[in-house]
Amino acid sequence: MATACVSKVELTVSCENLLDMDVGSKSDPLCVLLMNTSGNQWFEVDRTERVKNCLNPKFAKKFVVDYHFEIVQKLRFAVYDIDNKTIDLSDDDFLGELECSLGQIVSSSRLSRPLLLKNKKPAGKGVIMISAEEIKDNRVVNFEVEARKLDNKDFFGKSDPFLEFYRQTETGWQLAHRTEVVKNNLNPCWRPFKIPLRSLCAGDMEKPIKVECHDYDNDGSHDLIGIFETNMKRLEAASRSAPAEFECINSKKKQKKKSYKNSGVVSVKVCQITREYTFLDYIMGGCQINFTVGIDFTGSNGDPRSPDSLHYISPQGVNEYLSAIWSVGLVVQDYDSDKMFPAFGFGAQIPPSWQVSHEFPLNFNPTNPFCAGVEGVIEAYRMCLPQVKLYGPTNFAPIINHMARFAQQALQQKTASQYFVLLIITDGVITDMDQTRGAIVAASRLPMSIIIVGVGKADFTDMEILDGDDGRLKSVTGEPAVRDIVQFVPFRKFQNSPKEELAKCVLAEVPGQVVTFFNMMKYPPPNSNTPVDASNGVKN
Repeated sequence: MATACVSKVELTVSCENLLDMDVGSKSDPLCVLLMNTSGNQWFEVDRTERVKNCLNPKFAKKFVVDYHFEIVQKLRFAVYDIDNKTIDLSDDDFLGELECSLGQIVSSSRLSRPLLLKNKKPAGKGVIMISAEEIKDNRVVNFEVEARKLDNKDFFGKSDPFLEFYRQTETGWQLAHRTEVVKNNLNPCWRPFKIPLRSLCAGDMEKPIKVECHDYDNDGSHDLIGIFETNMKRLEAASRSAPAEFECINSKKKQKKKSYKNSGVVSVKVCQITREYTFLDYIMGGCQINFTVGIDFTGSNGDPRSPDSLHYISPQGVNEYLSAIWSVGLVVQDYDSDKMFPAFGFGAQIPPSWQVSHEFPLNFNPTNPFCAGVEGVIEAYRMCLPQVKLYGPTNFAPIINHMARFAQQALQQKTASQYFVLLIITDGVITDMDQTRGAIVAASRLPMSIIIVGVGKADFTDMEILDGDDGRLKSVTGEPAVRDIVQFVPFRKFQNSPKEELAKCVLAEVPGQVVTFFNMMKYPPPNSNTPVDASNGVKN
């Protein structure tokens, strides 16, 4: 499974029209940030400085927090009028607070909200503004490198050369990158590779870079062919006009042989710095995540009126379907500005004709299948349940193809403005496996991801096949998916865990899938200043 998307985000806070609590002067505001990632446990993250005599403060101190896409990170910004030097805020006048999620902040360029008192009434005309910026140097260096006339270190055959790039640190040389090994070749051409600029030189164009060329040996006792030193300034300048060429020098050999020239020449044909966009770049640039739900209404779920049924809604108002919708929907809804989610059912006979349908809107309105927020999806599901007859078979392809049509339309805009996430909740074995595999392979070329949550106790072996973690999914004809877009999770693994844990596992791969797709298409974030070739929508 992919690692969770974690970035450092810097939050800048300012306020306007704060309540004036001081007689003879103005309030002296300070903002404290609290965070809650599970249950009701709030903890303090940090505080800004106190701004004296100011009802419209712009706080200089920033809040720096770790950002995780796959969990709802609740934040509380509380503003106080500080009139003493104690740490305890209970002695200070409360000027209002805002509760929101970090997702809401990063998905709007600047969040502006009224401040509320503890009783949820407005704190006068007080307003808080929060903006977010990701902290990082996301530049990468793209290399194309070859060499010629390298020394032969092998008795049988030729050297198997590879390169190692090192950056200089206070404690010595630190390995930044190792190329692949080119077997049996004294004039190797390595595959194009990239190294983060911060790893190579910490962003300093004149910092020394050391490159070592070795002959690979299976036992790890690689033989040194030669070494050279350079820096990014020279590499980049030379590769613009002509390849940058470096003699590989083996100092031991040089000492022994007076006629020694070099142990070969390394030629850097391309050394180009580009910006590699992150998930947050796309979200903060205006990319919308469109969330769609598909619910399994096949007969294997059991009669919804029976407590044994997976669709049975308990006296507490829950079942596994509802829990899955809530868990995933609460995270994803922060990234969709209109929060209108299409919701569909499949595998049921629906009124009035009682034909079996594999993509019917839960609200029975084909022209407008949208539900208002996660609550709307829940409501539509509850209303739909008693009106349909559970039937079969369990076909996934129709609902995947339905969503793919919208993703295809979005792709025609040739921008990174929309991405689609389909949540399928199912209890059983897929009956149209071949068609589903074909639909997923086709969808892998579109801006979409598919999350499958398996409820109940069925055998979900087929679902594991669709999740490409163990190798690229192929269609029946042998065509491979261009990227992994499916994440499968059995609900039973999380039955006794907090609902945040399910969302965390289910959504962990989505940020990487979004970035992989838009990088593959060479689409910059919607509101970036990166030039785009108008003829094909591809970044220059």
